Amino acid sequence: MAQFFKFLFASCLGTALALVLLSFIGFGMLSSLATTATEKTKASIEPNTVLELKFENQVPDKTNNIQMDPFDFENQSVVGLTDIVASIAKAKEDPDIKGIYLKAPVIMVGKASASIIRDALLDFKTSGKFIVAYSDFYTQGAYHMASVADSILLSPVGAVDFRGLASTVTYYKKMLDKLDVDMKVYYAGQFKSATEPYRMEKMSDQNRLQVREYLGALNDMLMRDIAASRQIPESQVRAIADRFDGFSAQKSVETRLVDRLAYEDEAIDLMKRRIGLDAKEKLRRVSLEDYYDSRVKKVDLGTKDKIAVVYAEGTINDGKSTGPGEVYGDDYVKILRKIRTDDHVKAVVLRVNSPGGSVLASDIILREVQLCRAAGKPVVVSMGDVAASGGYYISCSADSIFAQANTITGSIGVFGLIPDLSRTMRDNLGITHDTVRTGRFSAFGNPGIGFSKEEDALIQARIENTYEDFLNKVATGRKKTRDQVHEIAQGRVWTGQRAKEIGLVDEIGDLKRAIASAAKLANLEKYRTTEFPRTKTGIEQFIDQFSKKKDRDDSIKAWLMRQELGDMYPMYKSLMDFRKAKGIQARLPYEVMIQ
Repeated sequence: MAQFFKFLFASCLGTALALVLLSFIGFGMLSSLATTATEKTKASIEPNTVLELKFENQVPDKTNNIQMDPFDFENQSVVGLTDIVASIAKAKEDPDIKGIYLKAPVIMVGKASASIIRDALLDFKTSGKFIVAYSDFYTQGAYHMASVADSILLSPVGAVDFRGLASTVTYYKKMLDKLDVDMKVYYAGQFKSATEPYRMEKMSDQNRLQVREYLGALNDMLMRDIAASRQIPESQVRAIADRFDGFSAQKSVETRLVDRLAYEDEAIDLMKRRIGLDAKEKLRRVSLEDYYDSRVKKVDLGTKDKIAVVYAEGTINDGKSTGPGEVYGDDYVKILRKIRTDDHVKAVVLRVNSPGGSVLASDIILREVQLCRAAGKPVVVSMGDVAASGGYYISCSADSIFAQANTITGSIGVFGLIPDLSRTMRDNLGITHDTVRTGRFSAFGNPGIGFSKEEDALIQARIENTYEDFLNKVATGRKKTRDQVHEIAQGRVWTGQRAKEIGLVDEIGDLKRAIASAAKLANLEKYRTTEFPRTKTGIEQFIDQFSKKKDRDDSIKAWLMRQELGDMYPMYKSLMDFRKAKGIQARLPYEVMIQ
């Protein structure tokens, strides 16, 4: 028996030592990967180089402010909108860069962000350098950007998906009816359409009106931009879209949507000729990521006075962050408090690109924005693709608000959704509930029991009170009366241009203009910007999640779904956000797909 225990102890000790050794080896491998990624040699950019833009990843506002591919240890940066614009501006003046090669069949970026990149490309052309676009197929968004090119080339068997904008909303009410799920819906604002998919089978008249208005405005911008770049009368561009001529490669040439049909090797030969290279010489290309790392990325520590640029992009959630790409109330309160107590920070620019979310999280962020102003630090908001509902909530008290003309904003309204599963359980699963109560509301909130009329009224009153509070906060911030705000609120969505006309926005302009405005308000002539939140490279995100099993699994799942669903991923994510949402929501109906 003693011999048995001796061998058992030795076996357990050996197993324990092996596990410890494997842990050291695992962390050693991760450290080695991190070191290799960190020490990645910067790309050598030689004369006669072409900057290649592909836009294969979703474009965040801030570099790396997105959950990155956990298995890609080679590409450690997803360049954000701000740095994309800076890279194109740098390439414009860089004598080694002779032109831009735009090879992007799909652009994973919102309408306002795409316009900002497009404007940067138009500015690049003023240098006299060329832009050549080539693709086997252009989506509508990709073609809008490609239309700035000097030469647009299309595969002989390709197509241009240019047909005008459409907006599609997915409705779930019939499915819920089949499952005997009674979705309890509470909302304030006749245009607050986020709840419609759960209580209707098609658009309400109010929602159809607002969608038609902002979609028409976005479509007008699209037509004007393409007409100007391709030098085709706007009426003719609209006719081309209406006939869907781009569906045929040959008609795409005949209608001048593209310049010629060609293969990629011919596009490369064209750029060689533009540079003056011999046909046998190799065309040097540098990716956006490598160019940013080599020629644009820098840290300026030479000036003490700072403007803090806080990027609030993604759904607004309660609690602490589980990863980049979303706005968590506790984290942003901490960031803004740190900024407020930093004597070197003289002003704040809040860059908002959010459809909204939790009212509670939005409210505590707004409080910190107000405290920054009370501390003598001007706050300027810069709106991105969308700054609606909770996104507008956190913006409304700023000294000044800037938006793009095609920003989606407004949606000042609130709602709550609670599934009543009592019929589902009783009729489909044979599960019933009974309860003993000590008060009228003792069993309040149990989805298996259902809701009484008194409980329904209680929730609706809470929703309406929250809406009134929202109205009053906007009225105070925008220096309007409650009734003036109510007239343009009620959950209605506006473009940035219309929002300026009705007083929800002060100026049409990009982040650069917002920073300049903040500097003027703070009386700063010399300053540097400092960005929040701090973001991590792909390998840093991977290591950070290595010891957090739940977060790691969620990250991998999100990456796999993005790969599988592509541009349909936002719809899936919206459903998951609704599933996880707690409390009253101030959120845009983000399952609206504009194509």
